[in-house]
Amino acid sequence: MPTFAAIDIGSNSCRLAIATVEQHKVKGFHEDREVVRLGDSVFETGEISPDAMANTIRALKRFQKSVQAQPVDRVRVVATSAMRDARNAAAFIAWVKSATGWVVEVISGLEEGRLIHLGVVTHEPGARGRCVLIDLGGGSCEVTLSDGGRIQSMVSLPLGSVRLQQEFLHNDPPTADQQSQLHSYIDREMRKLERKMGKPGAPLVIATSGAAAALAEASKHPSMLPKALAKAAKMVKKSTIARRVSTKIVPLETDTASVRRLANKLVKMKNSERLVIPGIGPKRSEIIIGGAFVYADILERLHLKGFRYSPLGLRDGILAQMLSDSDERASVHKAVEQERWEGVLEVCRRYNIDPKRADSVRADAVRLFDATERVHGLPEEYRELLSAAAMMNEVGKFMNHQGHHRHTQYIIENSEIFGFSSGERTTMSAIARYLGKSRPDPMDRPMRSIPVEEHSNVGRAIVLLRLAVALNQNRATEALQVAVRVYPKRVLVELHAGKNGAELERWMLKKEAAYFREIFRRDLIVELA
Repeated sequence: MPTFAAIDIGSNSCRLAIATVEQHKVKGFHEDREVVRLGDSVFETGEISPDAMANTIRALKRFQKSVQAQPVDRVRVVATSAMRDARNAAAFIAWVKSATGWVVEVISGLEEGRLIHLGVVTHEPGARGRCVLIDLGGGSCEVTLSDGGRIQSMVSLPLGSVRLQQEFLHNDPPTADQQSQLHSYIDREMRKLERKMGKPGAPLVIATSGAAAALAEASKHPSMLPKALAKAAKMVKKSTIARRVSTKIVPLETDTASVRRLANKLVKMKNSERLVIPGIGPKRSEIIIGGAFVYADILERLHLKGFRYSPLGLRDGILAQMLSDSDERASVHKAVEQERWEGVLEVCRRYNIDPKRADSVRADAVRLFDATERVHGLPEEYRELLSAAAMMNEVGKFMNHQGHHRHTQYIIENSEIFGFSSGERTTMSAIARYLGKSRPDPMDRPMRSIPVEEHSNVGRAIVLLRLAVALNQNRATEALQVAVRVYPKRVLVELHAGKNGAELERWMLKKEAAYFREIFRRDLIVELA
């Protein structure tokens, strides 16, 4: 059974999770975490400080020892808000590569939210109904409305605990002016959230960050309760915190009023007072104030009753994604496929693409991929990348028909398409780029963004998409029946046309014969049956 390792380089801490696959599900057996505060300097100066880099490298090297002690088949390392903002992120990525051999993938806020959502709905049955997910990290906060295990809407806001602390809360306790600036900033971002989410009416709210665990536990402590409730709370021997126990999660919950009351108390305390509150502790006390107010505002603005803490998070989503990529029989594979398809359709709708026409090109591209497998030798994952590129190959016409292939490449690469990583979007954008007169060149900007070892694969996929487009020239023509036969030195394409003929498609296919031979070293023969 394969073993995966997921590493999350956050703005506040680094996390490691290692899991094996059993019966088409991931089963975690090792976790680690270290607070590195990578975002401290980023949110203050715009760059990662040398000390923060060194601390993070030390944590990653320690993680590497754990990974090397296991038969790990694949490691995926992702970075979030601090790395998205840092001007010197490339230097740090290079240092990580040199020190560990790992390639750091900087993901967007929406992709971060998608992976968190994937991890939660995969492992927590209660999240498969209508619910709101809130993840407040060190640099950003992702709020997701989910229904039936699918994302309905999502917002990523720059409201992380470390970010707010560095930008606004410089005194201990914060001054009135600092509090006012903090509230104004949060209020501005909350208006964006309200416009996007409205009143979601979700019966369940799941919060997945360490800040949520701290707030939920601290809000139940007698010192944080009104006097009447504090007396009753003393009868409770101890609060329980959500933890992994086999496959069960013991929930820790709190209500909206308790979160607001706790936030208002924490902002008046000194750090020495906050750190002794159960659930908060010394590592969380310095950054808890901003996070507390963000949680209170989200719950109140969206008219939510409270939240339930879950220890699931980004690393669980990364592991679920790796399982999906490697095991087609896993239930999560179908969920990711559906998510990807819906993401592609959303892009097509946004840029007014005719779905019937686009799907015809996609179907022919996939048909050619399958029929010429012995010729192109592409990895299986290119089947889906080619399919998506075929659906979106005309989105650039929304901007300008002239030079639309360049616009298409830009749109695909820079659009947030759920389920596809930035590297996959770059590959798809390059496949859709070269459908006109130009040919891919290693020095072209789209190709420079793709690993050199993948250039050959991208070139082969481009040829297949060009053939699929050629088969769909006459929009008035009924669908063609196409038969492909592969021989040692040639590939025969037989067109079975209806009453409207197929002369135009035949002519366009023959125009591709020279390029086909250049790439595949075989002749392309086109005949009308």
